[in-house]
Amino acid sequence: MWIEQPPFFYRLLFTEAIWRILHRGKKVVYLTFDDGPIPEETPWVLDVLDRYDIKATFFMVGDNVRKHPEVFEEVKRRGHSYGNHTMHHLQGLKECATTFFRDITEADRYIGSILFRPPHGIISPLQTKLIKRHYNIIMYDVVTRDYSKRVTKEQVLDNVKRYTRNGSIIVFHDSLKAHEKMRYALPRAIEWLREQGYEFRALPM
Repeated sequence: MWIEQPPFFYRLLFTEAIWRILHRGKKVVYLTFDDGPIPEETPWVLDVLDRYDIKATFFMVGDNVRKHPEVFEEVKRRGHSYGNHTMHHLQGLKECATTFFRDITEADRYIGSILFRPPHGIISPLQTKLIKRHYNIIMYDVVTRDYSKRVTKEQVLDNVKRYTRNGSIIVFHDSLKAHEKMRYALPRAIEWLREQGYEFRALPM
């Protein structure tokens, strides 16, 4: 559960970040997709979201935007929100604050969003303070683990069913490593969430 839904004590380490967005009188969830955009996966995700008339948020790797600007433009054209996921998918704790922020800034030249999510959801307190001056840090409430070799596609779907609650920010990945499990779980998760009375929103930019 520590991965699928970060515990309260971990969230307290990063109180500047947004982990969940509660709504009174409504059941709302936020679908997010990390690590794209890539032509092999992102257009498929966009088509699924269109089919269900859902808006979502894509946290993009700057180098992928640089290589596939047409896919980035399609995300914007279809009305989704989007955020910065660093230029080279750097892990925060492996980089000094200056190097990490420089990579974010480089990505911002291609992406241009106030939203930021650190790869793997891990950054240091010093990096957090520096980033917060310029971006809204978006973490998550549910990680589907669609990228993991240790879980089945059925378990990915079960993670959504088990951990989603009002205001959950849910993480899928439009990446090659998530291909099979994401494509199985995403439409089934959307249908289940709708059956439970949830409405879907994109994160405000």
